[in-house]
Amino acid sequence: MSDARTATKGLTRQQMCDRLAMEFQDGWVVNLGIGIPTLCSNFDFGDKQIIFHAENGVIGYGPLTGAGKEDLHLVNAGGQHVTLNPGAAIVHHADSFAMIRSGRIDVTVLGAYEVAANGDFANWKMAGQKGGGIGGAMDLAACAKHVFLAMEHVTRNGSPRLVERCTIPATARGVVNLVITNYGLFEITREGMALREIAPGLTVDVIKAATGCTLLIPREVPSVRVGR
Repeated sequence: MSDARTATKGLTRQQMCDRLAMEFQDGWVVNLGIGIPTLCSNFDFGDKQIIFHAENGVIGYGPLTGAGKEDLHLVNAGGQHVTLNPGAAIVHHADSFAMIRSGRIDVTVLGAYEVAANGDFANWKMAGQKGGGIGGAMDLAACAKHVFLAMEHVTRNGSPRLVERCTIPATARGVVNLVITNYGLFEITREGMALREIAPGLTVDVIKAATGCTLLIPREVPSVRVGR
């Protein structure tokens, strides 16, 4: 069993998404993929105006709803119940994808099975799986101005998800900008994958041992910022 399985788990999923949400700029249109990325909408953006876009046609939604407060007709692309911000709109599915394909999405936050040091990523088919489900990720990866990933650092058996080259079919090539895992924040650069921030309680050696590619590591690595 990999040392990664016995290491400190690091960031919670909400902390992972909060850190990525800090990178969203005022006025950005943001698409959140199914799974971990949906938690980004729970972040308190303060004075920033962030417009969340869902492929199913909900434009301008807010945080996930609490138990007992759900509107059964109002969900994000992952089927989770959400709230609406002032000025929100419900549009046709085709109009939602027209926004994507016309380049109006400033950033998409997606989940992934693997991400490579050169910015390739795979999130539609697992190893050994006969079928798959690429969904809207293909359009988003091709057309969004920025691509961020939110994912667990290792698989259930401790294998790295951050790798030198993707070993399963890629969704898109060379498009990823930032990756947040429960172990830290990583940036894809021309030179390779760089460790930018480290989860509290973890060490650089633990992260290197749990990663399947060479990391660019500065002399000093700050802790992940987990609050505004």
